[in-house]
Amino acid sequence: MKIFRDHSQLNRQLKKHEHRKIVFTNGVFDILHPGHIELLKFSKSKGDLLIVGINDDQSVKRIKGNNRPIFSLKERMEVLKAIEYVDFIIPFSQDTPLELIQKLFKIDILIKGGDYLPSEVVGKNEVETAGGQLIIFKFKSSISTTSTINKIKALGSSY
Repeated sequence: MKIFRDHSQLNRQLKKHEHRKIVFTNGVFDILHPGHIELLKFSKSKGDLLIVGINDDQSVKRIKGNNRPIFSLKERMEVLKAIEYVDFIIPFSQDTPLELIQKLFKIDILIKGGDYLPSEVVGKNEVETAGGQLIIFKFKSSISTTSTINKIKALGSSY
């Protein structure tokens, strides 16, 4: 099973792999684009197992606005499930993955994409206190879901 609905199910699976390096990243993953793939590929390269935390629909609405997500949680998880770099997917309902990070059995490497300062990354202290590390991934691509949506809107108005 690749998709887990709660942390206790995922933790049972992770305990079977306690000697492997576990990597965690998170995001909305609404309209998948090359930047997402770069992040997932990079994240997987840093360990043995990649966990992707994904915002549920209500948390996406709170942080991105009422017109988001474009695709439902179920649809977004199905797309992620098809990506070879992703080992486990788990949704979370909070605006940040902090509560999920605190509940997971272990995270050796926390990866956050973007222009964050290490001090701004949610879960950094928890992961580092447990002996893990934070890596900030700098995107090579400047594509974002928001820019893609804006481009589609602009194209639509020209027809």
